[in-house]
Amino acid sequence: MEVESKAQAIEALRAGVEWIMLDNMSLEDMRDIVTMRGPDGPRLEASGSITLDTVRAVAETGVDAISVGAITHSAPAFDLSLLLTPTAPHA
Repeated sequence: MEVESKAQAIEALRAGVEWIMLDNMSLEDMRDIVTMRGPDGPRLEASGSITLDTVRAVAETGVDAISVGAITHSAPAFDLSLLLTPTAPHA
């Protein structure tokens, strides 16, 4: 479940979901949610506005996973097409 606030995260924790994506949250809110979920709670993933410069601080909050969109947002595109030709069945 994707949440955008600490209040929504608390709702998700109470609902018993298996995975919560913390979208554009402050480091302080992420740390609080990690503490609230306890050792047996759902997995927590941080996402939104995370860069390679901030990923260490986000990791130090204790979340289980981090999405860093900056890695793919600036990746160059490669245009590729495949042309397939049918062949006779093999005997």
